[in-house]
Amino acid sequence: MAAAAGRAAAAAYGQGESGGGRGGGFLGPRVPAEVEAMARGVQDVGKETFRRLLKVTVNALEGKDCKESVKLIAESANLSEEQLAFLISGMYTLLREALRLPLSTFKQEVFKEDLKELRIPEDFITDFSSVVFGSRRPASEGTALIRGSRLPSVQDFRWRVDVAISTSSLARALQPSILMMMKLSDGTAHRFEVPVAKFQELRYNVALILKEMNDLEKRSILKIQD
Repeated sequence: MAAAAGRAAAAAYGQGESGGGRGGGFLGPRVPAEVEAMARGVQDVGKETFRRLLKVTVNALEGKDCKESVKLIAESANLSEEQLAFLISGMYTLLREALRLPLSTFKQEVFKEDLKELRIPEDFITDFSSVVFGSRRPASEGTALIRGSRLPSVQDFRWRVDVAISTSSLARALQPSILMMMKLSDGTAHRFEVPVAKFQELRYNVALILKEMNDLEKRSILKIQD
């Protein structure tokens, strides 16, 4: 989609897929490469062209077909396909991440400051802000969140420890393993066996994720302010 095309274009403009050095705002610890590429490229775009690109991006977030609109912009604004790719994909990623945050905790001032750090022009920051915090937010927000969570979720999870007394190759194995079963929201059930070593790896990664979530919750951007 737009973001995939933008990552390739971003690489051509000096950034890899891992993103740049700035971070810590609503975009996460590392700014996505396509957003940084967009922030540099948008400085050479006129206000009218930027607003047309922003409208296309919002339509894309709402699931609308934007091929004809993009073609018209390319013809009238004299932009190459590569330029359009990193501009639109960067806008798409930026707005998608912003729209995932609830208005109760995500403040407009914080959003604007993060965009200023990317050196996005002031007029364009105002336009971005009008999408995230303005009247276009409800339609865009709902679609962005739905499109970002299309995979089924876990509804039930069960496990038990099993010990293999013997195998086809060993008469006496006594090897413990963990049997797991997951029921998903789409009605399917999955049963699988996890070796102890993999289970320990799972425990470690879960603990690491919980720590990162705890660190993220401590950031002022996610604290509810009176």
